[in-house]
Amino acid sequence: MIYDEEFETLPREALEALQLKRLQQVLERVYHTVGFYRTAFDEAGVTPDDIRTLDDLRRIPFTTKQDLKENYPFGLFAVPMSSIIRLHASSGTTGKPTVVGYTKRDIDTWSTLMARSFVAAGLTRNDIIHNAYGYGLFTGGLGAHYGAEKLGASVIPMSGGSTKKQIMLLQDFAPTAICCTPSYALYLAEQGTEMGVDMKSLRLRVGLFGGEPWSEQMRQEIEDRLAITALDIYGLSEIMGPGVSVECAEGKHGLHVFEDHFIVEVIDPVTGEPVKNGETGELVFTSLTKEAFPLIRYRTRDLSRLMKEPCRCGRTLARMARVSGRSDDMLVIRGVNVFPSQIESVLLGIEGLEPHYEMIVDRDGTLDTLEIRVEVGEQIFSDEVRSLQRIERRVAKDIKDYLGVTASIKLVEPRSLERFEGKAIRVVDKRKI
Repeated sequence: MIYDEEFETLPREALEALQLKRLQQVLERVYHTVGFYRTAFDEAGVTPDDIRTLDDLRRIPFTTKQDLKENYPFGLFAVPMSSIIRLHASSGTTGKPTVVGYTKRDIDTWSTLMARSFVAAGLTRNDIIHNAYGYGLFTGGLGAHYGAEKLGASVIPMSGGSTKKQIMLLQDFAPTAICCTPSYALYLAEQGTEMGVDMKSLRLRVGLFGGEPWSEQMRQEIEDRLAITALDIYGLSEIMGPGVSVECAEGKHGLHVFEDHFIVEVIDPVTGEPVKNGETGELVFTSLTKEAFPLIRYRTRDLSRLMKEPCRCGRTLARMARVSGRSDDMLVIRGVNVFPSQIESVLLGIEGLEPHYEMIVDRDGTLDTLEIRVEVGEQIFSDEVRSLQRIERRVAKDIKDYLGVTASIKLVEPRSLERFEGKAIRVVDKRKI
């Protein structure tokens, strides 16, 4: 099923012509309405009139998270506050939040892209969507909510938290789809089982999960525990919110980027130069249709790669591989680059381990150390010490073999590590304290 066949199935040549037209329009607008961009363009010696092809976009400087912080709160808005009907913001855990604004048309565009996402996942107006993304300043909750209403589906605006009540409503309201972070989906499955609920007997058939990187092994774990199809959805507040790209129900082979609204590039995170087609690098997005807060060449720090081969669903949009991590989340341990998602892939490939883990990075003298605490299942935890030690050695060996880093493994009892209702926090880096 396709929600907006006219734009989602455009021939590549027509799609790129539309992108160029919209790019030229948005560049002209930000140059004359946003002081930051006028200064940046002038310093780079480029004007909107110089952008005659999509490749010319590379002549324009990147926009970074630091630029957003320096223009806090409304310095990058391209419309007056009288045209802003909603404000959202990031969590701001490391300082002031990133603030984003929306016009009435922006909200309608966002709602349409989320409706597209739900249809790509195989949902229709006959579905009931349990929305466990957080409502409020976080974009996830309201983004999914408006998209579900745009589709005409029934939406349960549950938000995050109140896990036992969530499980009660999953039983009583019988939703057919759920939206939340993948780590919270696992937590719901775990808590429901503890409450004596057969989580596989729920009417749920599809889950749209995002907000944090997650591995194929975690997908399998979610599908097994909830008996659903688990699909990835991607977005970020700065660009719009959820609904920038999504996996389709035809196959889990990448997320379709809604290229009629966004230009996506993949660059080397160190040099800033474009990588070869199909290679992994940092995602860079340019907003084509945002009125209130259009961003030009925004560096996301998310790592992925693009695939432009046709998809059997009929969409002609490029697909991005699921985000494997963030360039600023990468840990360098004794000269080895390590991402939490890589650790997760190794752990979930070993029978008996639970999908709950924590990485403790510290320093012993001048050497980095890595300790990984991972929960084991009830049956494994009750085994004799020798059996647990054998699993610890297996985990340490696999991590050394696959990632080239030495780690100390500590198996911990079930449900002993902290659970998260939003994005899971997997790394404690004591070297920065």
